[in-house]
Amino acid sequence: MKSCLTRRVLLPAAAAALASCQKAAPTPFAGSSPVAVLKAKSYQEDLVAHILDGIRLCGLQVKDKRVLLKPNLVEFDAATAINTDVALVAAALTAFRSLGAASVIIAEGPGHRRDTLGLADEAGYGKIIKDFEDNFVDLNCDDVSPIKNFAGLDQFFFPNTALAADLIVSMPKMKTHHWAGATLSMKNFFGLVPGAIYGWPKNTLHYIGIADSIVAINRQFRRTFAIVDGIVGMEGNGPIQGTPKPSGVLVFGKDLVAVDATCCRIMGIDPTKVGYLTMATDLGALHSSQIQQRGENPTSVRTNFQLIKQYQSLRLT
Repeated sequence: MKSCLTRRVLLPAAAAALASCQKAAPTPFAGSSPVAVLKAKSYQEDLVAHILDGIRLCGLQVKDKRVLLKPNLVEFDAATAINTDVALVAAALTAFRSLGAASVIIAEGPGHRRDTLGLADEAGYGKIIKDFEDNFVDLNCDDVSPIKNFAGLDQFFFPNTALAADLIVSMPKMKTHHWAGATLSMKNFFGLVPGAIYGWPKNTLHYIGIADSIVAINRQFRRTFAIVDGIVGMEGNGPIQGTPKPSGVLVFGKDLVAVDATCCRIMGIDPTKVGYLTMATDLGALHSSQIQQRGENPTSVRTNFQLIKQYQSLRLT
């Protein structure tokens, strides 16, 4: 089904979803998950080697899989650091292909800009990544298929490209967020929701609720891996109007809850106080005792991100 489908009949139903979402407490995750933290001081380093190390440390199998790289491509301002750096995305494209993936594409559905290719050009994607347009899918305009019983809604539409992927690699920028506290690998999946149906900035997700939507999308997409761009993140009034924050790390993992919890600790944020993470404790490892830290210890690379006033209570003590 084409994503030009009208969203008028879907928006009213989203408001009612709040009352029916996740009433029963899910069973907490009881296992353990590896998360790799690697130092990377600049985008001029051998990022392909770093990515291959992170994949190896986390035990990810890539061969013969259809891989979708999902960067955070939201808005562009040359004076700050909003998007996943193009050098990291280009390196991931090379790394996953070298491991024998059946196919590797880049896909994104920006929540703020409708001209996705124009935004990608501004951010340098078209210039740096060879044949970028041939390897890119705009998820806002992709063909879609319905998923039943999503976040209290009878059905919800997702892009066919995302639904068909064997592995979705979330590649967010490490940032604070003025509504969620932090935006990392799980929140990055908002870009899997087609704007042509659900509006800009993905209005239906806001009606459902930010935290509820993050968790619901991550319940739907479970074949995942994360590569978090913390070389230069964003602090303060993120995800767009904050200031650059050099952190000098890349964070990897198959368990996106564990990855985001680790990133929070690096940022000086207590993950047990972040709403969407506490709602997703059945999906992955939230507590440090459940996370097999590989590479650098998060404590050794911690650099406190500035928090806006309403999120000072999230500070990790």
